Amino acid sequence: MLSSSALRRLMQVAVAIAMFAWLGSIRAGDLNPAALAFKLPKQIEWKEGNGGAATANMAGDPSKPGLYVYLNKWHPHHMSRPHFHPNDRFIYVISGTWWVGTGSKYDPDSTVAMPAGSFVTHFGKQIHYDGAKDEECILEIVGEGPATSTPAEAK
Repeated sequence: MLSSSALRRLMQVAVAIAMFAWLGSIRAGDLNPAALAFKLPKQIEWKEGNGGAATANMAGDPSKPGLYVYLNKWHPHHMSRPHFHPNDRFIYVISGTWWVGTGSKYDPDSTVAMPAGSFVTHFGKQIHYDGAKDEECILEIVGEGPATSTPAEAK
């Protein structure tokens, strides 16, 4: 579990990244690069992964210890299977509707809708599954690495 000061810093970073993700008309000549860095939406590098989602790493490295921030884009009609992560993860729904479920029994019909603007905490070592139904959804995920995923589906 993160300390309150680490959680506060994590949330400050997450809010700052979310703000820049929505900005579309900043001119690079107006800003001091020693003061901040930014990427406009068209500069974000999305990488397609397995399982119907694309990711864009924004800060840190999810595979290593330490703070990370990345965007996850669930494509329509794709869901993860039950799994868990070792550490807490903090998720903000930027656009679309994200569907979440808990437990080791995979049941997409029992998932609950998290519309744009929702904030969700995935607690470490707790089983969940998630994804998109009829529309794409984009999430900002903030956590402490390494961000492994352990399958936990009951067969």
